[in-house]
Amino acid sequence: MKLEIITPEQVYFSGEVASVTLPGKNGSFTVWENHAPIISSLGAGKISYKANNQDFELTVDGGFAEVNKNVVTVCLELI
Repeated sequence: MKLEIITPEQVYFSGEVASVTLPGKNGSFTVWENHAPIISSLGAGKISYKANNQDFELTVDGGFAEVNKNVVTVCLELI
């Protein structure tokens, strides 16, 4: 599935991932391939994902995420 992490200034990450864990306002949740469509607000916490057989983690203050047709788009104010 494709993950895009964007801010108003830049595209922080765009690439294929196996899964992504996001800090939802009501708790963390993990998105896998073929996940149902969803839009969620994000709270402060960590975004973690695996790309190119490496684990990545990003601390965020909030934002929102959209999952649709194996594309996860994460919009953040700042990184």
